[in-house]
Amino acid sequence: MGPAILFCPGDRPERYAKAASRADAVIIDLEDAVAQDNKDAARRALRESDLDPDRTIVRVNPVDTEHFAHDLDALKSTRYTTVMLPKAQSAAEPAQLADYAVVALCETAAGVANAAQIAAAPNVLALMWGAEDLIASLGGTSSRHDDGGYRQVASFARSQVLIHASAQGKAAIDSVYLDIPDTQGLFLEAQDAKASGFAAKASIHPSQMQIIRQAYAPTPAEVALAERILTEAKTHPGVFSLDGKMVDEPLLRQARATLASAARLG
Repeated sequence: MGPAILFCPGDRPERYAKAASRADAVIIDLEDAVAQDNKDAARRALRESDLDPDRTIVRVNPVDTEHFAHDLDALKSTRYTTVMLPKAQSAAEPAQLADYAVVALCETAAGVANAAQIAAAPNVLALMWGAEDLIASLGGTSSRHDDGGYRQVASFARSQVLIHASAQGKAAIDSVYLDIPDTQGLFLEAQDAKASGFAAKASIHPSQMQIIRQAYAPTPAEVALAERILTEAKTHPGVFSLDGKMVDEPLLRQARATLASAARLG
């Protein structure tokens, strides 16, 4: 799966195919994107949909809501096998989705605090974090400063989710960028997500797909440097110097990751 993931409202089935054509993976959203009165319509649309199961994630409603059981009933009549679980707070919640691979969304104080045990759940495929719900759970009013950067508490939560996912060998997905016209801000944040180790970045608009892919794709200079590092390593069995900088195993792993990413993203 590629790095550009797109949310699509579950009650807008006319958008499903377009979303699938633009994104590396689509999240059919039965939760926040769907008004209470439209939940049943969204589930009907889900049942009638036929997207590629390997590139489709279904975000159900939280386990403590009346909608959760109805969402699962609808899901059982589809071919989809990956579920996004919002407001995950402990490993007990993914256990209620034992038949599915779970993307656990850590977007509350409890979810971030328990990210390690959530990531360790056997059927958890990946962790994602959510800034706005997290801040609301803390009693705050905004996740970002006026310049667009995250507040310290949001940055801490972002790092926690990434580290605990990686510690369990699971993927981490970066949160959405809500300011759709700010393409430069999205590009820089997606670049940071890639450089930090996030496997993908979620998004809310089709126009953000290509920007995320561009941010995740290694530049020609990065590819050239990675190739030089690995070429030099063939004649240096240990630590060596390249352009005045020390190269050791961590940098070799980064170089291999750069070339793998370049091959994957074409």
